[in-house]
Amino acid sequence: MNSKITLLSCLLCFILLSCKKENSFSNYKYADKPIAFECAGVNTKLLNEALYSFEDDIENHYKQNRPNFKLNQAYSQIMRNSVFGRLQLDKIVSKHTFEVFQALKEEEGLWDLNNTKSNLNYNSEVVKCISNTIKDQNLKTTLNALLTTNSMSPKLFGPAVVNKYQNAINDKSLALYIALDLYYAKMFDTNFAKSKLEQPELKVDFNQVPRKEEVDPHAGHNHD
Repeated sequence: MNSKITLLSCLLCFILLSCKKENSFSNYKYADKPIAFECAGVNTKLLNEALYSFEDDIENHYKQNRPNFKLNQAYSQIMRNSVFGRLQLDKIVSKHTFEVFQALKEEEGLWDLNNTKSNLNYNSEVVKCISNTIKDQNLKTTLNALLTTNSMSPKLFGPAVVNKYQNAINDKSLALYIALDLYYAKMFDTNFAKSKLEQPELKVDFNQVPRKEEVDPHAGHNHD
């Protein structure tokens, strides 16, 4: 009898611990998309959501008034702006991505807010998986060398990644690194208080005559 009670207690503890690790996020917008990144021991579903939402953000932002603008070009823009300190996240991040970010913040071990180089935890299981699965051998060697010597930072690894921006389209381990370290990690230090994310949705007054839309003559030339 006692052995049965002990076994039941262990089973309940296991279930409770499993539930604790389970992220409460449920608003998956890209659940029907192919799995781009998969690794044992990490929240694959949430990381894929984060990656797809990031790609939608940058493509929608940088292709404004430029219908032929492609995702690889958006990667080039976001990476350069992030690495060289010109990133304006409050103008790029969508409400869905911001919601995904709130869920990512709950992922145990993914972040290190005491790291002065980046808020991303370079000792996390996610980063370990990325470092083992990046396709480009030169980038993999550089990344692992920086991780091994505890000198990893966007400032050091960023320029090498910027030169390989085309790879992000077919190498989703690299793409996830870019999304996490050059985008989501920087959201911790971004004030979204005055951004569109914090603004209440305007109610439409159908009795009011809309004003003629003002067109910015410089639209399409903003390379923020």
